This record gives sequence, structure tokens and C-alpha cells, in this order.
Amino acid sequence: METLLQQIINGLVLGSMYALVALGYTMVYGIINLINFAHGEVLMVGAMTSWTIIGLMQDSMPGTPGWIILIVALLISCVVAAVLNFVIEKVAYRPLRNSPKLAPLITAIGMSILLQTLAMIIWKPNYKPYPTLLPAAPLHFGGAVITPTQIMILGLTAVSLAALMYLVNYTRMGRAMRATAENPRVAALMGVRPDTVISATFVIGAVLATIAGVMYASNYGTVQHTMGFLPGLKAFTAAVFGGIGNLAGAVVGGILLGLIESIGSGYIGALTGGVLGSHYSDIFAFIVLIIMLTLRPSGLLGERVADRA
Repeated sequence: METLLQQIINGLVLGSMYALVALGYTMVYGIINLINFAHGEVLMVGAMTSWTIIGLMQDSMPGTPGWIILIVALLISCVVAAVLNFVIEKVAYRPLRNSPKLAPLITAIGMSILLQTLAMIIWKPNYKPYPTLLPAAPLHFGGAVITPTQIMILGLTAVSLAALMYLVNYTRMGRAMRATAENPRVAALMGVRPDTVISATFVIGAVLATIAGVMYASNYGTVQHTMGFLPGLKAFTAAVFGGIGNLAGAVVGGILLGLIESIGSGYIGALTGGVLGSHYSDIFAFIVLIIMLTLRPSGLLGERVADRA
């Protein structure tokens, strides 16, 4: 039972990060029907930028509390990633908006490879230790263990999701986003600027991805230029699992995927004597994707709708 509780905590932490990244995928897809496969690399750039800022602050301002350094690094990284995603949308995706759907998809894959290569040149290809800025002493909860970093991840995820839901449902920008997702031509006739809304969606997605990237680096203690590929792919799986284009579905899909992966790699691994342990954790995510696409292609909360005219 303690093993199961521990894996549930691990799954919630992992699923929180997947959910934040999946929201970026699902918002972009819901508005312009594009799968932004460079989204995982935006996560990586955010994490690598925060690593650089943390190093500079520790060298120039020794004695500064770790939580202040983390907040400053997170804010600067969000700005850098937002600018990057804004430029990606304007340069790589906007000119292809009316092209066949295969063209922007190939461009997204190419942008992903380009960002990985540029990051490798800027930050070098070796793994880098990510500083521990919060207290390391674990807290015991019902026989399981949770660290202050994991508590921070869960709290920051809850705040980010609440802020996003408020933005989408109760603000003018949120109404413009929903109108553009429904029909951009009609929205333009009603005074909405679709280009501005789409750019804002990419910026919001970049901020969420950066928060997830900094949390991912803080939790696992390392950064590297390819670190965004697998979390990005799993977050895309979570978005499909919950229902691509549905915000609530992205959150549910991310949390469930994190739980399935953690329980599959930990609890089932313990039952099988390590035969299906952590080395095989990635297979559970993609087994879920295959099953979901086979049984319910629209996802858990997705709706079967006709293609937009």
C-alpha cells in the first residue's frame, strides 16, 4: 500500500508537468488545427535559460535565498520562451496557415530539430546539474515521501491552471480565443483580430511550457538540449488521451498519464520483481495512446465534430 501511495504522489507530480505542456498543444490545435511539435523544445529552452540565470545570480549575488533565485529565473525564462514562441509562430507558421496541413506539420518538426541544434551549440551537449534551490529534506506522508520541490510543483501547477481557466472563461482575451477557435472568419467580422489571438495563444503556451520545464529540471536535477523531446511527446499523448482541443481534457489526460506511467513503472515493477520497472516506463504512455486511438479517437473528453468548412 505504501508503494502505491508513493507512486500516486509521483504520478500526480509527473502528470502536473504533462498537463501544463499538453495545454500548449491543445490550445494551438483548438485555434488553428496545428500540432506544434516544437513545443517540447520551447520547454527545453525555458529550462536551459533558467539554468543560465540561476548560475549568473549565484555567482553575482551569493547568499540570495534559493526561492528568490528560482522565481527570478522562472520569470526571465518565461519572457525568453514567450518571445521565442511568438517569433516561431510569426516566421514559421503564419506564412503556411492556408497551406495544406502537411506543410506546417513538417515545418514544426524542422523547427524542433533546429531548436535542439541551436541549444546544443549555445549550451553544449553535455548534461548539466540543475541546482537545488529549495530545502531537500523530504516530508513523510502516510508512509510515502514528498519533497518541497514536488509540493512546489503541485502548487504552481494548480495556480497556473486556475489562472488559465480564468483567462479563457472570464476575460476579453479568453472570449476572443474561443471565438477564433469556433470560426476565425466570423470572429474577424465581429472585431476580433485572429492574428493577435493566435500569437497570444503561442505566448501563453510558451509560458506554461517554461513553468513545466523549470519544474521538470528542479525535480530531476539535470538539463540538456534534448530534454524536451520525450516530455513533449508524452504531453502530446496526454492531449490526445484527454481530447485534443479540449482544455479540461488536456489536464485530465496529463494527470491520468502521469499516474499510469508511475504506477506502471513502480507498483507493477515491484510486483514483477523489477521485470517491468522504471526502464520500461515509457511504454505505458504509448500503450495508452494506441488503445485510446483505437477505441476512442476523439479522446476521453473530446467530441466528434465535422471538419471546419
